[in-house]
Amino acid sequence: MREIVFDTETTGLDPNTGDRITELGAVEVIDYIPTGKTFHAYVNPQRSVPKEVVDITGLTTEFLSDKPLFDEVGPDFVAFVGDATLVAHNAPFDRGFINMELARLGMDIYADDRFKDTARIARAKFPGSYVSLDALCKRFDISLDTRDKHGALIDSLLLAEVYLELMGGRTRALDLSGKGSATSNAVEFPTRSPRPIALNRGQTESERAAHDAFVDEMGDDALWKKLSFQ
Repeated sequence: MREIVFDTETTGLDPNTGDRITELGAVEVIDYIPTGKTFHAYVNPQRSVPKEVVDITGLTTEFLSDKPLFDEVGPDFVAFVGDATLVAHNAPFDRGFINMELARLGMDIYADDRFKDTARIARAKFPGSYVSLDALCKRFDISLDTRDKHGALIDSLLLAEVYLELMGGRTRALDLSGKGSATSNAVEFPTRSPRPIALNRGQTESERAAHDAFVDEMGDDALWKKLSFQ
């Protein structure tokens, strides 16, 4: 099962009022396990980036001014996604921006049922708890050392780890039962018929006769008489 865990950084909160994507990051996962394939691009939003957004992402108007437009980045992102399901944290937000940018290019937008929302999954799994990406990383003991600012690729990599935990964790990825995951490494052991006990092997006839006489002295209830040796 191929899925794409992704994140966007933007100039603001509403794609319907002129806000644009400034960064795209995505991670390929198969059966919840990251494959190592990633997508990353900075995007020139063709507008200024508010200071409060710069404080969060570190992406300034000047830094983004020479980056490619979404016209160049969008088709590459669509090719990377292919027919996979898209996984995002607060998916309606990212879906709104991706579909807005694709519509501007006259490209097909993604249907709502193509998306999985990890925030919604987390709220169902941990009702009443904080389900921000930071909070879930702390819950699952996922290091945030590489994250001093919000970044689309960094957050996608962290979200891929969180997603694995939400869907059953590393125990699912390493499941040996054959029941918990499509990627389980089920081990089947061949059955063997019991081996004969060969305690008398190599004995001479005189040694065997002496042993039988010794057993006879123990009486009819002797354990040796209840066992069969070959």
